Amino acid sequence: MTRFPSRDGLRRITVAQGEGQVCGATDVVLTTVLGSCVAACFYDPFARIGGLNHYLLAEGSEENPGALRRYGVHAMEVLINEMLAEGAMRHRLKARIFGGARMHAAFKDIGSANIAFARSFLAEERIPLVGEDVGGTSARRVEFRPGLGLARSRTIAGAAPPPPPPAPTPAVDTGGDVEFF
Repeated sequence: MTRFPSRDGLRRITVAQGEGQVCGATDVVLTTVLGSCVAACFYDPFARIGGLNHYLLAEGSEENPGALRRYGVHAMEVLINEMLAEGAMRHRLKARIFGGARMHAAFKDIGSANIAFARSFLAEERIPLVGEDVGGTSARRVEFRPGLGLARSRTIAGAAPPPPPPAPTPAVDTGGDVEFF
């Protein structure tokens, strides 16, 4: 986790792959950059506590306990437990998910598996999914204000490599910004 100096009165905290962060401050912005990874933003509107995680894979091996947070189920449970420790209540949580892009057509579609896991996890845990910006072929920058429950996702132009030849016409993602309030 990297903390950046105050800018425009807001403190930015970068959440890297395999990390999560919980906060209730209204002047904090949690930020991450996603390709095929998925970030889940949770918010308790009554306690005004939010959290963001960034996981790489839907499922994985427990052979390396230090790497567990890279996997969806562990990342979700750890983030929820950290929020509960700060005063959030599980039955009040709301969620948004971001990411899961297919970054290269020649590789396995890890992003789709990550999206499917997040949706399934939230449904099983009865946590409402109130917004998402997922899929596609572009990387995204996500900004989440955990103390307010505000999230924004912006596509990153040129972040996805071009499709491998002999693609007749490269796919172009013309999506813009998506904001949830």
